[in-house]
Amino acid sequence: MKRVLVVAGALLLSVGAVIAQQDVVKQDQAVMKATGKALGGVLAPMFKGEKPYDQAAVDEALKQLGDTASKLPTMFPASSKGVKVEGDYSPSPKIWEDAAGFKSKISDFTAVVTEAKAKIKDAESLKATFPAIGKACGGCHETFRVKNS
Repeated sequence: MKRVLVVAGALLLSVGAVIAQQDVVKQDQAVMKATGKALGGVLAPMFKGEKPYDQAAVDEALKQLGDTASKLPTMFPASSKGVKVEGDYSPSPKIWEDAAGFKSKISDFTAVVTEAKAKIKDAESLKATFPAIGKACGGCHETFRVKNS
């Protein structure tokens, strides 16, 4: 009887751990989607001249990017490696295999966002600064994100 209870308890703990890791992955995805909206839905259209410059919207988008930059170091814990991810993209195993490279990309992104917050005050400064933000964000995606098949 004790063995049955121990085995049942272990199974429940395992299921609970898997569910918890799926929650972590979903939280990470939510942060990345919000980042994508800030870049692609707010900053990029202003950069391209498709939307008028709006400092309040820029500030909000930069705040989101700063929030992402502060969360990135704790996102993608080793326990989430290999967790099945819904959606178009998944974290690449390289996040864990090349932790130093991933941390370097996070540092680059954080520095670019910090600089952008200080520099972007009008449409001209957005046009001068936005390419660096896109490069820092996209550079990480090239190595540390994979397209789901």
